[in-house]
Amino acid sequence: MSDTLGTDAATGRQSQGTPGVGGAAKSASPASPRAAARRRGRAKMRLEIALLSGPAIIVFLAFVIFPVALAAYYGFYRWHGYGAPTDWVGLNNYKLILTDPAFQHVLWHNGLIMVLSLVIQGPLAIILALLLNQKIRGRSIIRVLIFVPYIISEVIVGTGWSLMLTSTGAVNDLLHHIGLGFLQAEWLSDPKLAIWTLMAIITWKYLGFAVILMLAGLQSIPEELFEAAELDGASYWQIQRRITLPLLGPTIRIWAFLSIIGSLQLFDLVYIIWGQYVSGTAGTSTMAIYMLAQGRNAGNYGYGNAIAVVMFLISLIVALIYQRFVLRRDLKGAVTEGTV
Repeated sequence: MSDTLGTDAATGRQSQGTPGVGGAAKSASPASPRAAARRRGRAKMRLEIALLSGPAIIVFLAFVIFPVALAAYYGFYRWHGYGAPTDWVGLNNYKLILTDPAFQHVLWHNGLIMVLSLVIQGPLAIILALLLNQKIRGRSIIRVLIFVPYIISEVIVGTGWSLMLTSTGAVNDLLHHIGLGFLQAEWLSDPKLAIWTLMAIITWKYLGFAVILMLAGLQSIPEELFEAAELDGASYWQIQRRITLPLLGPTIRIWAFLSIIGSLQLFDLVYIIWGQYVSGTAGTSTMAIYMLAQGRNAGNYGYGNAIAVVMFLISLIVALIYQRFVLRRDLKGAVTEGTV
């Protein structure tokens, strides 16, 4: 009898434990379909991302990464542009680039153009944007006139300015007729003036783009902030310094990034106005002009490809440093906002 009770007791304990296991199984069973649904959702999302980004990735690989890799490959050869490259020179092309005084000069020109573009265009764009953000008569027409030079082709801009700035061009002729003949100069060939002539043309050409960006940034600032500051007794310049400029910071930093990259890759205006030979003596030559002269025109395509790779690496390093130390806060805020 006791054995039977013990068995029943054990059986009872087992039976009491069994519902717990069954309950756990029942509680886990609804989670299983949800987990499967989540997996299917993630797989569907990956498929959508692949379908949407796949064409862009293919184009990027075909027209950016592959040409850069191919240029790096040709840069290890002395190659004349036809046939398979066979004259292996290793890193000699790259060593020659970094030790060539001519390349150091053009690199200095690019750096100077970059700094002057930021110093000249930035403040002018902010001032004009603040003026055009006010309710003044003819504001729309002025905005269009400022932006028009940016949409004009570089070929037209370069050709027009090169004709007007020659020694017998329209600029010197105008100075003569208004009694300022003493200001006549060799705007394109004088090494002391050529770089400033280039900066004037670049500013005239690209200032409109900077102004439009700044205006877009100003439009995104809530009017309530300005009204509250005025109620607190802040002056116009205090409002601009304490409210406008800090809130306009992301726009300024993005514009500066675009200006820096454009300055490092400047080619068309210099080539059209000065050409590859005059630009060297006038002090306006750039890395792209150096690549054209030493690569294609000299028949040494391997060296030209090496110069292109060096230009790419310089631009990439500058972009990464700028993103790491300047754009980090803006990008971090954008990612955080998107993930919330």
